[in-house]
Amino acid sequence: MAKLYFRYGAMGSGKTIDLLKVAYNYEEKDCNVMLFTSGLDDRYGVGKITTRIGISKEAIIYAKDTNLYNVIANNEFILSAILVDEAQFLTRKQVEELSNVVDFLDIPVMCYGLRSDFRQNLFEGSKALMEIADKIEEIKTVCECGCKATVNMRMINGIPTVYGSQVLIGGNDSYKSVCRKCYKKYIRANSK
Repeated sequence: MAKLYFRYGAMGSGKTIDLLKVAYNYEEKDCNVMLFTSGLDDRYGVGKITTRIGISKEAIIYAKDTNLYNVIANNEFILSAILVDEAQFLTRKQVEELSNVVDFLDIPVMCYGLRSDFRQNLFEGSKALMEIADKIEEIKTVCECGCKATVNMRMINGIPTVYGSQVLIGGNDSYKSVCRKCYKKYIRANSK
């Protein structure tokens, strides 16, 4: 029975490596997988799922108005799995479309992304996945203090901030994964 999975973690937790590893495992067994990534993420080129260590794979770009169910249902291959990177950028409607892929096409869907933004607010796609995914798993990473990192702290010119739009694509130069306590410590120190 197919399921809808949501694997989330802070920046630098290895979500993309996990996604590409799953794709490789399917393809090594001659199974077809369909990979999706958000058009908002162009750090390593549009339509590419790329890790920070340089491993990369082509993917179908989705935008807010992409009907994922139709794209998947109308493809020419028998699919063994759907893998979605940057799942936090999905709309609620797209998460529902992916659940329809699981329920009506019987294809497992694995979504990878951030749970919350730099203000600790859930992204729309992450919120919807937390509400309806069959299986939710946290991919852990570590704060500089040694505790589990759960917050993606936004950095502007090396200074932590709580200002700006929710979506700002960036890697380690724009964000830092920290625990909640360190997040509060950094924000307090820089708000004085």
